[in-house]
Amino acid sequence: MIFKMAKSKIIKEGNKKYVIDEKMDLVIFNKIKELEKLKLNKKDREMVRLIKTQLEKDWRKYLVQYLNEIRNK
Repeated sequence: MIFKMAKSKIIKEGNKKYVIDEKMDLVIFNKIKELEKLKLNKKDREMVRLIKTQLEKDWRKYLVQYLNEIRNK
């Protein structure tokens, strides 16, 4: 069985680069952009920010940072 790799798309926003490998990644990115325009409570803003980091190439460091923040509360 042969699998074809989809060509990655890079979206630049400021100094951040987001890797879009699949159609669902683009759907997630667009939903994040919609949510960022809304007035969200602090917890929801943090969650949207964390989800957005998961589209970056080095996404694991953000998970560690977030987990450290929770631990330090």
